[in-house]
Order: sequence, then C-alpha cells, then structure tokens
Amino acid sequence: MSAFAFAFPAVLTALVLLPVIWWLLRLTPPKPLTEVFPPFAILASIMKREETPAQSPWWLTLLRMLMAAAIIFAIADPVFNPRTNTLASSGPLALVIDNSWASATDWQQRIDTASTLIDDAESRDVPISLVLTADRQHDAVPVDAATARNRLAAAEVRPLPADRASAVASLRTALDGTAPGTLAFISDGMAGSETDETVSALQALSPADFRLIAGDGAPAVAITTASNGADALSVTLTRLDGGPARSLPLTAHDSRGRPIATGTADFAAGSTTTTGTITAPFELRNDFARITIDGLANAGGTYLLDDGFRRRRVAFLSGEVVDASQPLLSPLHYINRALAPYADLIEPSVADLSVAIPELLEQNPSVLIMADIGRLPEDVQAEVQRWIEAGGMLIRFAGPRLAAAPADDPLVPVMLRKGERALGGALSWSEPQPLSAYPANSPFAGMRAPEGILVKRQVLAEPTPDLAERTWASLADGTPLVTTGPLGSGRLVLFHVSAETGWSNLPLSGDFVEMLRRTVQLSRGGGVSTGNGAETQGLPPYRLMTANGTLAAATGEAKPLAAGNATRAIASFDNPPGLYGTEDGYVAHNLFPPGHEIRPLAVAEGAAVREPLAGKETWSLKPHLFTLAALLLLADCAIVLFMGGAFAAAARSMPKRGATAAVLLTLMAGALAALPSESRADDAKPGDENILSRLDTTHLAYVVTGEGEVDRISERGLAGLTEFLTYRTTLEPGEPVGIDISRDELSLYPIIYWPVSASAEMPSSAAISRIDAYMRNGGTVLFDTRDQFVSLDGSSTSPNTERLQAILASLDIPPLEPVPTDHVLTKAFYLLANFPGRYAGSPLWIEAELDRAEDPSRPARAGDGVSPIMITGNDFAGAWAVDANGMALLPTVPPDEIQRDHAFRAGVNIMMYMLTGNYKADQVHVPALLERLGQ
Repeated sequence: MSAFAFAFPAVLTALVLLPVIWWLLRLTPPKPLTEVFPPFAILASIMKREETPAQSPWWLTLLRMLMAAAIIFAIADPVFNPRTNTLASSGPLALVIDNSWASATDWQQRIDTASTLIDDAESRDVPISLVLTADRQHDAVPVDAATARNRLAAAEVRPLPADRASAVASLRTALDGTAPGTLAFISDGMAGSETDETVSALQALSPADFRLIAGDGAPAVAITTASNGADALSVTLTRLDGGPARSLPLTAHDSRGRPIATGTADFAAGSTTTTGTITAPFELRNDFARITIDGLANAGGTYLLDDGFRRRRVAFLSGEVVDASQPLLSPLHYINRALAPYADLIEPSVADLSVAIPELLEQNPSVLIMADIGRLPEDVQAEVQRWIEAGGMLIRFAGPRLAAAPADDPLVPVMLRKGERALGGALSWSEPQPLSAYPANSPFAGMRAPEGILVKRQVLAEPTPDLAERTWASLADGTPLVTTGPLGSGRLVLFHVSAETGWSNLPLSGDFVEMLRRTVQLSRGGGVSTGNGAETQGLPPYRLMTANGTLAAATGEAKPLAAGNATRAIASFDNPPGLYGTEDGYVAHNLFPPGHEIRPLAVAEGAAVREPLAGKETWSLKPHLFTLAALLLLADCAIVLFMGGAFAAAARSMPKRGATAAVLLTLMAGALAALPSESRADDAKPGDENILSRLDTTHLAYVVTGEGEVDRISERGLAGLTEFLTYRTTLEPGEPVGIDISRDELSLYPIIYWPVSASAEMPSSAAISRIDAYMRNGGTVLFDTRDQFVSLDGSSTSPNTERLQAILASLDIPPLEPVPTDHVLTKAFYLLANFPGRYAGSPLWIEAELDRAEDPSRPARAGDGVSPIMITGNDFAGAWAVDANGMALLPTVPPDEIQRDHAFRAGVNIMMYMLTGNYKADQVHVPALLERLGQ
C-alpha cells in the first residue's frame, strides 16, 4: 500500500500548459479613462497615439495560476493511503475476524474492512473462508461472495475474549491442506494469553499473502477489580495501549441504571494499569450495582457488582476486659485489624451486655461478632436470636467463657462438648495440629492451602450426621475449626479457637483476614443476600451482559456457574459475564478476574503486512482542492470588479438605493397594517384564549356528560368544594370547568371529576385514549358512580357500575385497592378514617401500593406516588353541591351535616394529595401527627 497516489495520474500532464496559461493571463486590456465633457478635450484624446494592452499584476496572475493548478490536481484525485486490489488469487481468501468485547467500539470499521476484502475477492472470482474468533461454532468452509456477505451481516460482537485457537483449528480443517491466497487477520490487537500462538498458527497455513489488520488499540480498556474501601470505591483498570497519559471518567449506577456517583481514573504516560476512585457515602456506595467507563460501551468497560461487594456494618464485642495498654492481648484487636479495610466497625459504649447488645442492634449491623462470650442475659439472648432469624449473621469466637457455657446454647451452630481440648490436657494432641485443605462446600474454597498455622487449643463439637456439611474449615485430625448453621433467615458461624493468639497463631496469619472477610461478605449488605456460601450446585444464569455492557435476559447457551468461580475465571462461552443465581440472590461474574492485565498481540517483525482498518486512514484531497479553487475564483472575481470600479459606482448610488428601500419598507408596513388581525396570526388556534386564561389559576374540572341535571350537580359540587378550599386552605382555585374529553386540553387540570351515568352517551375510543394518556402523564381521574356501591369484579348489577366497567375495559389501569388506613390520603390535610360523600357506604379505590418489604426493587411510581385513578360510589359532587347562597342542594343519606362536613374534608384531602403527592408520607411528620392526635 502506497502512502500517496493519484486516482487519475494522466490528468497531471495538463500541468505543462501552465506556462501558456501564465502568458495569456498576463495580458489584460487597459483600464478605461474617465474624461470631463469638453468636446475638444475628447477629440484631443482621440488623436493620441495607439496604446497596446498592458500587463496584469503579477500577484493576480499568480492567483489565477494557483486556481488552475488546484483544478488540475483535483481532477487527478490525490488519495492518501489508497487501497488497491492486491489479493493473491492462488487460493481462497481467509478472513479471521476478532468479534470480541474489544471490537465493540470500532465494529463497523471492521465490517467495512471485511466487506472491502470480500468485494476484492469477488472481482477476482476467489472463494472466501470466514471465521469469527468469539463465536462458539465455526463454519470455515470456503463460500462465494454472496454467502460470505450474508454471514458477515449476521456477525455481531460478543461480550467475551477471543478464542482464536478453536477458530484457527476450524479454518485448518476446512481448508484441508489448501494454502490460502490471502489470509487477512482483522485483530483486536490483544493477546489471548501470555503464550498466544495465533500468528504462528496462521503462518503455518502457508498463505501467499498474510495481512494483520488492526486499529490503534486505544479504546481497549477494561475494569478488573472494584473494592469498597473505608472512604471510597477503588476501581482497577487495565489498558492495551501504554501510550500518553489518559484520564477516564467513571460512573456508578444503581440497580435501575441511574447514575448516582462519578469518579476518575488517570493513566500515567506509558502505564497500562491504574486505580481510580469514586468517592461517595457508605450508604450510597451500598446501592452501586455496576461501574462503567463513560464513552466505552462494551463488556470490558462495565463491571457488575453484587451483594458481596456491599460494605457491611459489623458490630463486635468481647467478654474480656479491654486493656488499652496491652492491645495485642485483646481479641478485638485482631478482628479490628482484619476487617477495618473492608467493613464499617462499631463498638459498644458500655460493657454491660444487657445494654451494649441492644445498643449495637439498634444501629442495624449486618454482622455481630462476639469474642469469648458464653452466657447472655435471657432477654438479650432472645433479642439476638430474633435478630438472627430476621437475617442477621452472628460470628462467635471460642474462649474460656464459651467453653464453660451450657451445652444447649441455641446461638452456636453445632452441639459443643463441655470444656475445651488443650495441648497437654485430658483430650490433648501429642503436638499442635495444622489445618487441612478447605472443603469444596466452604466459602474458603479457592484459598491457598493453609501453611504454618498451628492450633493448640479448641472447643470440640459433638459428632453428628450433618457435622461435615456444617464444617467450613477443619484441622488435620478432622476436628472442626469453623462451623456454620442456619437460624431462621440468618446464619451462625463459630470459630472453635479464640480471636487472639492464646489458642492458635491463626489471628497472626493472612488466612485469618481472608476468612473473616469472606464470612462477612456472606451476610446481608443492605439488599438481597447472595447465599450462604455453601452451594454445591452451580448458579443458573440470571441476567447476562450484552456486547455494549447492558444486562439482558439469560439465553439457552449459558451454563450454570460453578460455586466459587465467579471471581476466579475469565468469562467464556459457557459462562459469559453477567449475574448468576435468582432474583432472590445472585453473584456477579465479570469479564476478567481481579489482577488480570490485557497485553498486545505479539507479532514478530516482518511476519505480516500491517494495515489499518478501512475508512480510518484512506482519504482524498479532491473535495478540498475543488473548494480551494472555488475560493480562489471568488477572490479573482472580487479583485476584477474592484479594479473595474464596480464598488466605487455602487458606493455613489448607495444614497439613492437607500431612499428607494426606505420607500418600499414604508409601503410594506402600511400594507401589513391594513391586513386583518386574523391574517397576521395564522398560527393561532381556536381555544388558545381559554387555555391562556387557565394557566395562572388552578381549576377543578368535571366531565360534561350531556345530561343537564348531572352536569349541573357536578358544576355546583365543584363550586362548593372550591369555596370550601378557599375558606379553609391557602389554595384559591378558579371557577370549575366543564370539559369535553374528546377535544378539550386535559393537561391543564390536576384532577378530573367524572360522574358515571349509564344513560349518557358512551365515550368514543379516541376520547378514552385521551383519558388514558392524561393519566399516564400524571393526571388523575375521579370516577363517581353515585350509587353507593362499586364492584370491580363484574358481580354488581348497578347500571352505572356496568358503564364504569365498560369504560375501564379500554383503559390501562393499575391494580386497585381501598385506601389503606396509613395512606397519604388519610392525612394529606385532615386526619380521616373514611371518605364519605352524599352516601357513606362505598370505599374509595386507588392504585394499589406494592409492599417494599416484599419487593424492594420495585420501580418508583410516577407522579410522586399519586394514584392516576380513583373510584367511589358515594356521590361526592352531590354532597359538595351548593346554590348561589351557599346552601346545600341535596341531602346526605342519611341526613347528617357531619357527614357532609367529612365529605368536604375528603375533597380537601384529595386536592392536597393531588398537589403535594406523597409529601405527607415522610416519616419526619410522624411526631407532629402524633402530637395532633394527643398521643
């Protein structure tokens, strides 16, 4: 490939004409002279000697020469890095394309490059063999160009590293000894492993022409680790190109995809790894669900988080007296040092367990650690047991007090023998015992085999059939070191040695830190628990990551993830990156394990011809040269006009032209003034005046049914409620408005009162669609059947209810329920127990609220929690309706003015609820409400 070439080099022969053009352009007629009128002076001028043409200025001639040269070069079409069809025709074209995660940012360029090569192969009648390295299956049999294009159009990026070994093996099998003519490797530039032999394996196919086509590698950046520190989230990144310094913005998203915190990661010049930080409060960091690199929408730029990531609040206390002068003798010292980088630790302010434990539990910890505490006060023990059953985790360490505790202690996971096993005691070893390898059902599985850890004292567990299942770690003689067991929704964990160095040297080892960290991570972290850490079966795929870094439903190709492999294995075809488990608990499996570094593909010098991706380097100067020639032509025209005096003549005629323009403008202004106002406001629409008049004041609206008496009661009812609102609250609504739902603008009104009448005309489907759109956009419709009874299940025989059911059948309404006793409607302004109208026997139906405890991930409701629909049969408007003198038009049933007053109060609460939403649901108002109730 040449760095510069002309598409039509023969056109450059026109450059030999430039000297002729120079000579022609140097000749120009003399400039005309302007003479005063005297006739004889003109005649004398005519008798002057004959003049020859004068030469044009050299700079003007040079400008014209440049213009001519620009046109000649533009027609010749100079191209930088032009492509030429140089495919070898001795064999098929072999295309090996990396469609890995790193190809997502320039995937279209890779497709364009492959398409160009397929076009070249078609022009030479060469078959094409196409393989994609990140696909599970390969079909490398050479095909024609049309088939290759169809396969290329169906190709897509995978959120996986490239598996080039299987792709090359498939290509070798398909070629069956036939040497390819041209072998083009469109690579992502990344080595699959430390010993990536892809280039050597491709060269072994003996191609006549071997090309390595790749981008610059700058977009290849991946997140490998996220660590929730004490003050901030630390994110480790690796990049392929260790070039100049680079700063990347990071964003943390919650489970709904909303960005809630940002940070940066800065690569130093020449560095391929860095650590960025996202600073946020502890509670906010526990809501992080994924971390992304802004502008890099691929699987490497997205890091998924699960419950194991969340930073826990850990409370711990000891049965021993803390000696500040001897911290190394305190069991809490080693626990504190082990967990301080990974959790927020809280300690009691008093030593009294009956006070300290409730004080700690009030702070809602995820884990409670008790070091050598045997007997608990009876009431405190019951409180701790209830906390564990609700989902807490209790971690206990042995010691003299625990060894002397009753054998039937319910807060230990296994039955313990009375006393302890000590070196030199009745149940002694001949020498201190080391640890055995961690079992596969333990959360410690995957840790290196323990070395140098010796135990000389422990509490023993009674042999039971399930003891092996409950054991997370054991000594070389088989006795348990760490046991576990469930208690309700929570978990008990017991270390059979003390938390200080009196019984073993475990607290001095790195295994102690990792064991505590992994155990604490199994607790609830403010969300759904990820499990108990003892899964023997694989975790099913729950949500899988797409090529652009988003989550989608799991496909049938993914297989269950083996327990413990979520953070240790690179993503593969069987286990692509994503979330594995169920909606009740899952673990995050990311593209790369912690500490992974991406490296460039090693290619020996001269082993392959390197080329850039198509459309990235090749570009033509033709449009730029034509643009330059046009600009030079415009400059030449302006210079010629100036030298000919055109601008001077225009300057002299400017006053006359200005006067003419002023006359024309005056005539146009008079014509516009003579036009009728309708012609000057063609964009005005009928009804705009009414809309403008209702924008500055809140109006209550009702649906006009076409029945005179029903509409009169609706209008007078809303008028009565308007007067009551003006008198009792700071809200001063305007006059009630009757609306036609088929044509009037509905968004001007926060609530629409709809008196349902079976004898009125059924609304059209278009009108009901407008009501549906109104409710979706935050408005509320109050349906009133005025029959004292509303049934939504079809069992009612009321005509008005049947009409309401017919209307609701065309609306997309949410699940409904009667107003709960603790709903915002009951306390929006007045404290109400029910919502009567003219009648008092019908409940007020609103949108059902999901229980957050049952569904903590439910989506936020629109409209600040305001129900888009209300249904009653109590005839609100009949209770509110007043005449011009403020007297009630209709009696309540039964006659009771207190019921009418409560009906007005219900209307006030409904309006306040509409205007303020769930504001009054805030717990900050609970003390004030209790004070109002006298409690």
